[in-house]
Amino acid sequence: MQNLIELRKKRIERKKKKSVVIVPEPESAPEQITGPVNAETFLKAAGEGKMNIIEKFLEDGGSPDTCDEFKRTALHRAALEGHIEIIQKLLDSGSSVNFKDRLDCTALHWACRGGKLEVVKLLQEKGAEINVKDKLLSTPLHVSTRTGQAHIVEHLIATGADLNAKDREGDTALHDSVRLNRYKIIKMLIIHGANMMAKNAEGKTPTDLVQQWQADTKEMLVKKANNGSEKRVEAEQHVL
Repeated sequence: MQNLIELRKKRIERKKKKSVVIVPEPESAPEQITGPVNAETFLKAAGEGKMNIIEKFLEDGGSPDTCDEFKRTALHRAALEGHIEIIQKLLDSGSSVNFKDRLDCTALHWACRGGKLEVVKLLQEKGAEINVKDKLLSTPLHVSTRTGQAHIVEHLIATGADLNAKDREGDTALHDSVRLNRYKIIKMLIIHGANMMAKNAEGKTPTDLVQQWQADTKEMLVKKANNGSEKRVEAEQHVL
């Protein structure tokens, strides 16, 4: 009887839990801006997605190309974080789509790091140069390859990226993808005609890097196997 009473109580408790309606917390209202917005706050807001601060700064006559000590603009920051509405607002307000920071990176370079395809597309629609190079002579294709953004690589290839562009070390995107073992990207680049025999500054082709990687891997495995054998022998001797 006692067991039946306890089972009944549990059923009632379960019903009560199901009947409880969880009310979602209301979204917090945008921060009220009482005074002028300075450049530092404006740039920080671009990375954090705070549209009201961006709008206030621009309405008060602030330049959309305002930058920090590294010459990074609000567009650079928003492109990295993927805040597409802020990017659209900045571009509509006259932000320079190909503005370069101190390392000569454009918003497209930063967008390729961030990995948001819709941002890359918007920047291109607004005139972003697809084969632009930074101070290391890296193109957006190099950047997206190194960061493993295969969907961005695929889009850049489809929209005319130079597959065989070389950076300061003479490496193409194919060199980078092989070195970093980005199999999906390697396959895409080769299918679309990347030069497998292109040599970098050290005279190495992507094929050479594959062979080097295989040799290094083999050496590492052999060393590990030998170390394991030595430890087993030592253990056996210790037992004896």
